[in-house]
Amino acid sequence: GSPYLVKEENLRDDLRFYFMSPCEKYRARRHIPWKLGVQILKIVMITTQLVLFGLNNQLVVSYKEENAMALKNLFLKDYSGVDEDDYSVAVYSQQGVYDSLFYVLDQYSQLGRLAVGPISYAEDEDGGLLPLVLCKNLYSRGSVAPSEETYDIDAQLETVCLSLDPKTAHQWKTHNTSFFDLDFYRLVDMKITFNLKGINLQTVRSRELPDCYSFSVTITFDNQCHSGKVKLFLDIDAQSSTCRDWKISGTAQKNTHYHLVFDGFVIVVCLTSAVLCTRSIVLAVRLLQRFSRFLYENYSRNICEDDQREFLNGWYVLVIVSDLLTIIGSILKMEIQAKSLTSYDVCSIFLGTSTLLVWVSVIRYLGYFQKYNVLILTMKAAFPKVLRFCCCAGMIYLGYTFCGWIVLGPYHEKFEGLSLVAECLFSLLNGDDMFTTFAQLKDKNTLVWLFSRAYLYSFISLFIYMVLSLFIALITDAYETIKNYQRDGFPLTDLQKFLRDQKDFVSSEESRQQDFYTRYSVFCCCERYVAHVSLDQHSYAYARTTYPCMLTGKGSYVNC
Repeated sequence: GSPYLVKEENLRDDLRFYFMSPCEKYRARRHIPWKLGVQILKIVMITTQLVLFGLNNQLVVSYKEENAMALKNLFLKDYSGVDEDDYSVAVYSQQGVYDSLFYVLDQYSQLGRLAVGPISYAEDEDGGLLPLVLCKNLYSRGSVAPSEETYDIDAQLETVCLSLDPKTAHQWKTHNTSFFDLDFYRLVDMKITFNLKGINLQTVRSRELPDCYSFSVTITFDNQCHSGKVKLFLDIDAQSSTCRDWKISGTAQKNTHYHLVFDGFVIVVCLTSAVLCTRSIVLAVRLLQRFSRFLYENYSRNICEDDQREFLNGWYVLVIVSDLLTIIGSILKMEIQAKSLTSYDVCSIFLGTSTLLVWVSVIRYLGYFQKYNVLILTMKAAFPKVLRFCCCAGMIYLGYTFCGWIVLGPYHEKFEGLSLVAECLFSLLNGDDMFTTFAQLKDKNTLVWLFSRAYLYSFISLFIYMVLSLFIALITDAYETIKNYQRDGFPLTDLQKFLRDQKDFVSSEESRQQDFYTRYSVFCCCERYVAHVSLDQHSYAYARTTYPCMLTGKGSYVNC
């Protein structure tokens, strides 16, 4: 044949081969599906890696949580074991404040005798014990006479601190009597801070080296409201680190080496996957350029956006992103295994996100089967409409969120913060905790109670019966469209016609003879009209510079 026909057939063969499934490529050219094999291997390895890290992370989280509970029971007098709202204990008398304060000091001085777990006082670089620091925040000057309805307050705060060494615990009260004499009408808050050291020995059971922990404990006596209720908070900042001197017998160290080798192999597999996907993207761009050049040179047409999206495969980008996240997460995990880093939360975010993306990318291979491709095609067709719909519904949702927070926040625990309001409304939207939300509102204020009923009834009616129904209708409509296309056939784009060796491309000469021509595309968000318009040389040059993708040839244009 002529060189033109040979070039066209070569392009068609390359395009057909590129869009084949891995099995079809193997049958056509005996091309081994390396990329598919690497993805399957990667899924197994990444999931295994995530499970191993997750089990280890659970031990770390449980150790921190149980230590926090143990310290609350050790240092907070009359702690019930359950935090009420955001505070742990509340006291309502002066004697109760003094009892709780001295209880903390007494328990701290006897820590070595009371603590069950491996925990002790923290030491400085010279080996000395770090002191307990007690600080009071008070108004600089003040006098209050509620009976006479008079007060004299200097709003400037002053801080007075006291350092107490555990070795001199018996002298704390006798040598600092003036410090412990509290003026409650001036007292804003009082904070007790101290540092402790601990070792997480439970990891030995999972053949992991134990971590050493530094606990920075802060106990706050909060009297900011001056309402007669002093709330006690206990906050713990736990930081893990490598133990300076350790010795352990058994297989813990050997197990760590196995994990490091496994993580290194995961990194190699992910690098291979990223290289193969990058190679496919480069090949796709080259084929896109060849096909675009072919259409323009032979039919004076620019390639449709639908066809461009066929070449620019988002699945490959998804796989490459997941590979990069896995590599970063694996490096962090290796550092944690080697006790060089302790960023468990950061590592878990990288590994968890990468595993999510890896499993989502499997859908690409299921998409080669028509009956399994319905989900992807429906999401692809419905996504633009759903996104626009959510933007409009989100404005109403935000309005209800702000309104509920400012009006109902003081009277309902589910509306105390913006995030809580948003979560409560989303729960109501899904039909959860409806009666509880209605019943928990305090009915002391009749006006607010009536407003809350109107607010909740209007939100539930609007979002469940209208917004949610329309949301489902959009997706159902897209699904019905895809189902009809699967039964009757999808509209053919220029690329599909070329692959099927059809010669009915609309050339510039044909378009001049047509007054009006309309073509629909299943994935295009616009309807393209090809109309005959006479353009002079100057107008054509301007239009070609400004709207290159809209021109099909001199004298005609495509209006999207």
